This record gives sequence, C-alpha cells and structure tokens, in this order.
Amino acid sequence: MPVEAPARLDAAALIALGRRVLELEAASIHAAAGRLDARFARAVELLARSTGRVIVSGVGKSGLIARKLAATLTSTGTAASYLHPVDSLHGDLGIVGADDVAILLSKSGGSDELLGLIGSLQRLGVPIVAITGDADSMLTRAAVVVLDAAVAEEACPFDLAPTSSTAVALALGDALALALVEVKGVRMEDFAALHPGGSIGRRLLLRVRDVMVVPGRILSPSALMRDAVVSLAHDRGLAIVAEAGRLAGVLTTGDLTRLADRDAGFIERPVAEVMNRAPRTAAPDDLAGAAVGVMQRHGVMVLPVVAPKGDIVGVVHLHDLLRAGAV
Repeated sequence: MPVEAPARLDAAALIALGRRVLELEAASIHAAAGRLDARFARAVELLARSTGRVIVSGVGKSGLIARKLAATLTSTGTAASYLHPVDSLHGDLGIVGADDVAILLSKSGGSDELLGLIGSLQRLGVPIVAITGDADSMLTRAAVVVLDAAVAEEACPFDLAPTSSTAVALALGDALALALVEVKGVRMEDFAALHPGGSIGRRLLLRVRDVMVVPGRILSPSALMRDAVVSLAHDRGLAIVAEAGRLAGVLTTGDLTRLADRDAGFIERPVAEVMNRAPRTAAPDDLAGAAVGVMQRHGVMVLPVVAPKGDIVGVVHLHDLLRAGAV
C-alpha cells in the first residue's frame, strides 16, 4: 500500500494548529475549574486525615499522569506511591496498607485492567478518590469521592488521543497536591529539605550568610567623601558608614555620580551629609533568592548584611548571588 506524502503546511498553519491544541486544553481545564465543588474539599480532607500513604494508579496515559501525581505529592510532603493496576494483581498489592487512601485516574472509569485493583482496594477497606470523565462508571460507583474530569473533546483531530482529558487530570492532581500543602502547613524549609539537590535545592537552601563577604573599610559619619570614593573602588560599589559597629548609612556609586553632577566640590563634604540613612539591607539568615528579589525591586547591586541587633556582619553582591545559583 503506497504511503502518502505528509501534507506541506506553512509556518502560519502549524502555529494555528499548535494554538488550537493549547486553547482546547486550556478551555477544558477552565471548564473543570468551574465544576469544582464540595467534593474537592472532601477529597483534600480525606487525603489530609490519612495516616498511611496515597496510592496512585491508572492505565495507559492516565497511568503516566498518575506517576506524575505520585511524584508531586511526595515532593510536596505527602507520601505517595504509584501502583500499576496489573502489577497489583501479581504481588505489588503488598505495598497497600489499611490506613492508605487511593487516587485512581481513568477517563472512562471502566478500564478492564483497573477493575481488579478496584476490587482489591474495596476488600482492604481503602477509600478511593476517583478522577474520571464518566459519572456512571464502575470507578465512580466504587469511589468515596469523585472529581469530574470530563472534557467536551480531545485536542486530537480525531477526538481519540488523550490530550484534553490528560491535561484536566494533571491539573486536578496538582490542585489536590497543592491544597494539601496548605492544609498540612508545609513550610518552605520543609520543601527545601525534600529538594536538597539541583536548582530548587540551591534556591531554597542557600542563605545570604553562605554568599556574603567580609565588609572592607567601614567609614565613620565624619569621614570625607574622598574616603568614600576609595571605599567604593575597593568594595565593589558600596561604602558603609557605621557608628559603634551599627549601620548608620551607605553610599553607592550611583550616589557618587549624582552628587558629582550637581556639586563640583563634593569631595570635601562629610559622608554624613550625603549618605542614605535608610538603606535596603539583608539579614544573614535570609534566603539568597530573597536578597536577589530585593536588589531587583530596588535597582541595587549590593546590600549590607546586618545582624538582628544591628551589627554589620557582611556585604552581599548580586554577581556572587547569581554565581552561587540563587535564582
């Protein structure tokens, strides 16, 4: 049988096809959000009360979404395991305990491979949260809570390949996982402990104290601007002014430029007349990413690091934060 040559589409047509898929999937998620009701709250409460783990399962493309949901739950503080429905009938059911809760994903709710697992969970007394597109299916009837994942059409041109339906299932799973983060009071420090490696770990574990450097020459308020010029050159654009070890103010290269433009004799002025007495600062225990945010919002490249009692303990530079992977 001869194979037909693929249709030749120009860039505009390809972009239109891509947009159609995204718009259909986005519309399906938006519709699912509009149908969210008290059943979602019951599902979250059921999962939050569980003293066991969450067993997540599905077949085919739903199985892939189930794997992702199990990973998201685990990484956000809720212990979860993916269980293949077929493998569950050949020994893997041993991971399921009486205190567990199950989340089963299925567009039709009646996949043959899923029915055996449903029966096993019922015999064990494990409550089931269903994410399904069929309101009258075997899975729906077996579930304690059903989340409506129905879609008007798949984004596939033949309305066959799971696309819109998997997007909705994925979004509902994310909604459950992140609602649990709020209910359980998971803190940023807890999240960081679960992600010690990679860019997430660096962003959540890296503190200002890990990146700051020892301040150079610290000026007194009576010092002259000629002294500040030297400090700015040596200390990468920040001159710190202190009294009795406490921060009194700062000068930046920007301050120096603006002053020079309007006062030719600025070099002999006391720094106390020129310095910023309410500068932006960082604390040693601040997240490095938070310090970057302060710098970006206020257009500065360097911050003095001040201990809780006001003592100057360091200086943190934007370039060092970026090099350390704070963003």
